[in-house]
Amino acid sequence: MLSGIGGVLLLSVLAGLSGVALQLAQPALWPAWVDVALLGAAFLTAWPFLRGGRARWACALWAAALLMAGAASTSERARERLAERLPAALEGQELLVQGRVRGLPQAGPEGQMLGFEVEQAWRLDAAAWARGRAEPAEALGLPTLIRLSWPEPAAAADPMGSGRAVPRAGEAWRLPVRLRQPHGLVNPGGFDAELWLFEQGIGAVGTVRGTLPGQAVRLGGPRPWPPLEWLDHLRQRWRDHILLSSPSPQAAGLLAALAVGDQGAIGERDWDLYRRTGVAHLVSISGSHITLFAALAIVLVGRAWRASPALSLRVPAPVAGRWGGLGLATLYALLAGWGVPAQRTVWMLGGAVLLRSLGAPWPGWALCAAAAAGTVAVDPWALLQPGFWLSFLAVLMLLGMEDGSPAAEEDAEGVSRSAWRGLWQALRIQLLITLGLAPLSLVLFGQVSLVGLPANLLAVPWVTWVVTPLALLGTLWPPLWQLAVWAIVPLQAWLQWLGGWPLAAWSGPSAGVGPVVLAVLGGFVLSLPLPWRARACAVLLWLPLLLAPVSRPAPGRFELLAADVGQGSAVLIRTAHHLLIHDAGPRYGSDNDAGRKVLVPLLQTLSERQVDELALSHRDTDHVGGAQAVIDALPVARLRASLVPGHPLLAQVTDTRLCLAGQQWSWDGVDFRVLHPFHVARPDEASNTQSCVIQVRDAQGHSALLTGDIELAQEAALVQRWGDSLHSEVLVVPHHGSHTSSGEAFLAAVAPRVAVMQLGYRNRFGHPHPEIWDRYIQDGIDVVRTDHCGAWLWDGDGASCTRNVRRHYWQWMPEKPVPVAGAVVASPLQVGERE
Repeated sequence: MLSGIGGVLLLSVLAGLSGVALQLAQPALWPAWVDVALLGAAFLTAWPFLRGGRARWACALWAAALLMAGAASTSERARERLAERLPAALEGQELLVQGRVRGLPQAGPEGQMLGFEVEQAWRLDAAAWARGRAEPAEALGLPTLIRLSWPEPAAAADPMGSGRAVPRAGEAWRLPVRLRQPHGLVNPGGFDAELWLFEQGIGAVGTVRGTLPGQAVRLGGPRPWPPLEWLDHLRQRWRDHILLSSPSPQAAGLLAALAVGDQGAIGERDWDLYRRTGVAHLVSISGSHITLFAALAIVLVGRAWRASPALSLRVPAPVAGRWGGLGLATLYALLAGWGVPAQRTVWMLGGAVLLRSLGAPWPGWALCAAAAAGTVAVDPWALLQPGFWLSFLAVLMLLGMEDGSPAAEEDAEGVSRSAWRGLWQALRIQLLITLGLAPLSLVLFGQVSLVGLPANLLAVPWVTWVVTPLALLGTLWPPLWQLAVWAIVPLQAWLQWLGGWPLAAWSGPSAGVGPVVLAVLGGFVLSLPLPWRARACAVLLWLPLLLAPVSRPAPGRFELLAADVGQGSAVLIRTAHHLLIHDAGPRYGSDNDAGRKVLVPLLQTLSERQVDELALSHRDTDHVGGAQAVIDALPVARLRASLVPGHPLLAQVTDTRLCLAGQQWSWDGVDFRVLHPFHVARPDEASNTQSCVIQVRDAQGHSALLTGDIELAQEAALVQRWGDSLHSEVLVVPHHGSHTSSGEAFLAAVAPRVAVMQLGYRNRFGHPHPEIWDRYIQDGIDVVRTDHCGAWLWDGDGASCTRNVRRHYWQWMPEKPVPVAGAVVASPLQVGERE
């Protein structure tokens, strides 16, 4: 009977998840009437099963009904969430919003980043704003949740008399803002920021405009209800105490992440180190971290419960251990901010504990299936998050280990009579999970740490038994945080040493579904209670993923990829065996740039092991901001740059050459020629005028011209010196479409078929300039904008926009969409609207 129920449960879960996955795969939402039809059909199809039919055909109809219901319900929820987005007509308008700070604000050199729950909103009176006053003129309906950047919070007013103007979680504020729709960078293998914003329910992002005193006003503190406001307020106080009292920013960031779940306190360089050494699962309070915490709590609570004969007679120790561990894990998740990954993990663990306590003789995979169904019912888009799969597989591995069965669990609690036994058990669990999750980590993050095992041998017990307890207990007695900081110092030194190894991390090529499934299956088998020989054989299932072929251009051909880096430039030229990067994108903040955020993950996705040449057109930060991150991440064989002598980047690569006209070389049958500058840059010269211009031409005559930020005078000099030889099929538009470039004579000489503009969405410079845009249109040149297209890939035979290749309904798309993948480019009439 129970086994039959377990089979129906598994069938139901798989059907429901398949329906959700079907809807998530849609590039655009289907019409509303389709949802109604699917729900009606689901009810009719499920009726035989609901009436008590248990025949195979009734169960099959039941599964079909759940599939349709899962797809339709997810579609309706997505429709409601998309309706919450900011209307395009309100982008860039001066608005006034009133509401509360949600979550923990993040401080940085550029100001504050904070979530804001909107209660009321108005359009600002233009005349009053011009006089330095923020006065409402018209009531508006805005998205409930927005994300704001506040460059100057010190300019706020505080009638409540707190003596400060820095926003805190749960507080009520009235703020003048300028908003835009959720929009992120879109690159192959890159982080999907628009999916993250969509899942968080954020309908707009923008900037606080309170640059004058009195325009941004604090209205009150957190309310006594709901309690999460006070909890977040308290978490921010703890976080600020940690960050301000610690002399080590590295240790303070890690401590804040472990104590209150503020991962934003960890710098990008530190994240790179943790990922490279394979200990990021311990640093971030994510699914795998909470799962490990729950597993250890189950053992400890069970052992403590067994010490009391009276308690053991009332409730068996294994049952108490499971529920106690779940309770502690829930408290930990609340302390960590109750984010989406933490919620998913608690639902999964709760479902597994409940079904185990009911005595249902279902195997571990059935328990995990039920927990996963509950998780997806709460958050359908969890299926698209790496944390869901890592948490799900980690729980499945724990249940599949010999310690996961009830008998083994009791044995573990009965035999573990010493701290050393418990420590060994914790290490064994973590080592098996680390190995088992390695293939999935490679697929999801593009790299796997090769020093993860030695790093975790110290990090797992040290973080679990020393740093984390001190971090949590410090919320009760703050002096313990100083002990935690001292404990972090040797851990950081160990990780720095391991992370400095040349082969500390390995990235592999992207592969199809088959190799991925085999590799994940091999990782799971590795964690099962099987003989070590059988586990070792499971590693062979990783080979199709590890040995997946790398796609490269044929000899005599090249491939151009204009990365989506925002307001900046970065272009990859790949030949059969070589790679050139022309410019490295902008710097986004003091610890964040296009190299770290875009180029390094992109190179990992393309399975590039070395940069054969890094060409930096000139010294402006929107072109060289990511260079250092690229040099730190991969070997750079040669640096060619138009930089003034003494520039710091010139000392970073052994083979460094100044960029000068007339230089040329060939790779794999593809010719490269430098056309500009004509002399060595002088410190007193404008940087744009010395831009390094490179022309690429393959054996079939396909060509591209990479221009940097040359201006009209340099364009005229190029035409005079090189004449018709400037002709190129693809032109990377000079200076992002500024009115200081793209002269008529220059365009006539180049005569491009396609012009690529690398732009930031609604950038503050107003690029492209309307006059320049019209010039390209009138000349009949097809134009590609990276803010509309995402990264643009061209190989001479065709082109594609990344937004089309990985198109989904939650992604931003222009009102007149970019053509579907396979079209050569976007025509001017299709993406010609101006910002």
